[in-house]
Amino acid sequence: MASPTLLKNEFHAFQKLIFKEAGINLNDKKMLLVQSRLLKRIMHYKFSSYADYLRLVQISPVECSEMVNLLTTNETYFFREIEHYEFLQKNIINNHPYKQKFRVWSAASSVGAEAYSTAMLLDQFMARADWEIYGTDINSEVVKKARIGLFPESWINKIPIELRLLYCLKGKGTYKGKFLIDRSLIENMRFAVGNLLAPDKSIGKFNLIFLRNVLIYFDDETKQRVLDNVAQHLLPGGYLFISHTENLNMLNSLKLEQIQSAIYRKKD
Repeated sequence: MASPTLLKNEFHAFQKLIFKEAGINLNDKKMLLVQSRLLKRIMHYKFSSYADYLRLVQISPVECSEMVNLLTTNETYFFREIEHYEFLQKNIINNHPYKQKFRVWSAASSVGAEAYSTAMLLDQFMARADWEIYGTDINSEVVKKARIGLFPESWINKIPIELRLLYCLKGKGTYKGKFLIDRSLIENMRFAVGNLLAPDKSIGKFNLIFLRNVLIYFDDETKQRVLDNVAQHLLPGGYLFISHTENLNMLNSLKLEQIQSAIYRKKD
């Protein structure tokens, strides 16, 4: 059976649905991407059109979650934008009063590289009982991978060698070509499925929130909504890291003051 082609009206329906579910604004140039990423589900169900799959997604929360997983991008690597980790070490960790636990939220954690990079750094300068990291992502599949902490061996090159020796376990046998994050770090970490359009209010407040490479996928109205949702979980004096490819110039961020490029601090 020949593969069906995604029609324009079907694409527009998927555009509206992914915007409703995840706030992601797919422009018309993404039509071929949507077609290719959803094709395996079309073939799995032996559907003759994307409209058939659309009808399934609209009535099945499980399949809707699968669609979101397929259409969300999860490019990541360890110690991405190294300037943030240097700032964390020099300006935040060194000045943190050890009266309370230092809490970090990786708000779009993907497979966990950002969260584990942060954990390695915190564990070098803080007692194990003094820090914790919470990672969320709308993609349930990458959350499962983050919880395991198993990565391709090629990714290890981004990790400073002294941290590799302490926290990275080289895979053998079935796991040859991969490395595992040391289980001792995971005791202080939790990963969960989370939607930034409606974050779990019970997660509490954080000293540092990573919101990197997220805002670029939203329109201005949704960016503001996400920023407001995230900022309410930031402690006064806490820091927000966004990507160097992003800015908050068009958003109402009166509670946040820019410290340097891509780094903001919540006013006391």
